Amino acid sequence: MSSPITIKDIAKALNISASTVSRALKDHPDISRETKEAVNNLAAKLRYKPNAVALSLKNSKTNTIGVIIPEVVHYFFSSVISGIEDVAYEAGYNVMVCQSNEKYAREVINVQALESNRVEGALVSVSKETHDFSHLLNLEENGVPIVFFDRAPDELDVDRVIIDDRKAAYNATTHLIETGCRRIAHLSTHQTLGIGFERLAGYRKALEDHGIPYREELVVVADSFELAGDATRNLMHLTSPPDAIFAVNDMTAVGAMKTLQRMSIAVPQKVAIIGFSAGFFSDITTPTLSSVDQHGYEMGVAAAKLLLQRIEKPVEGKHKTQFIDTHLVLRESTKRKT
Repeated sequence: MSSPITIKDIAKALNISASTVSRALKDHPDISRETKEAVNNLAAKLRYKPNAVALSLKNSKTNTIGVIIPEVVHYFFSSVISGIEDVAYEAGYNVMVCQSNEKYAREVINVQALESNRVEGALVSVSKETHDFSHLLNLEENGVPIVFFDRAPDELDVDRVIIDDRKAAYNATTHLIETGCRRIAHLSTHQTLGIGFERLAGYRKALEDHGIPYREELVVVADSFELAGDATRNLMHLTSPPDAIFAVNDMTAVGAMKTLQRMSIAVPQKVAIIGFSAGFFSDITTPTLSSVDQHGYEMGVAAAKLLLQRIEKPVEGKHKTQFIDTHLVLRESTKRKT
C-alpha cells in the first residue's frame, strides 16, 4: 500500500520549499498566481489530501505552547523563557520547554515531543547543527504556527523576533577602538548561524570604518567557556597578540578573561574584553564585564505575544520580523586609559 502524498512530495516534484506549497494551497497572497496554479494542479493530479488527523487535532485546544532553546544554562535564554512564561500564563496558556543542547537530532526529538503533546504554537531558537528544517516545516504543515527568536533561519519565511546583531557587534567593536585598541580579536561562533555571520560582519565593518586592517588570525571560532581558553592562549602567543577581545557571548568572554588572568595578563590594562548578552554574572566577575545587553526578557515577551496573535487570530499575509533594541553596558573590563 503506497504512502499518502504529502506537501513535501509536492515540493520536491516542483523544486520549491514545503512552506511555499503550504501557502499556495491556502491561497496565500505572497505566492504568485503561477506557483499557486502549479501547486494546485499537481496536488489534484496526485490526489493530495490534508492530514485529517492533524486537522481534527487542531480543532481541539490544549492551551499549551512549546519552546525549543539551544541551552537553558545561558542567562540569555533563561531570561527569554521568563518573558515567554509571563505572557503565556497571563493569557491562560501553559508552556512546555525543551532544550536541544545544540544538537540537531535532539531538536528533531523536541519537535516530535511538541507534536505529541499537541501544542498550539511553538517558539524556536535553532541549534548550531541545524541546517535541515523539514522537522519544523512539518509543524507548519500540521497547522502549528512558529515564531523564531534570536536564531532564525534565513531559509524559511517565518515570523521572527531578533536583534540587529550586525549593529550590536559594530557598536561593541567601535567601543573597543575608541578606548585605544587596535589589535582586536573576535571569538566567534559558527558562520552557518545567522548570529555568527552578522556579528562577524559588524566587527569587520567597525574595523573598516576606523581604518584598521582585518586580520584573519585574530578571528577564532570559540563560543563557549571551555573553547575560549585554548583560543585565548593561542592568540596571546601570536607575534602581534591582540590588545582587545570581542566575544560572541558572555560565557566565552569570561573564559577569555580567566585565561588571561592565569597568564598574568592584566584586564583591561593589557587586553580589554567585551561580551554579548549582559548576563547576571557579568556584574560579578573581577573585573566586571562590559557587554551587549540583548534584553532577553523583552524578546521573550514580544515573541510570545506574536505567537499568541497567530494562534488566536490567524491572519494571512506577510510574516513579521520584529527587532529588539540592544545597548552597551560598559563596565570595568574595557575601562582603559587612552
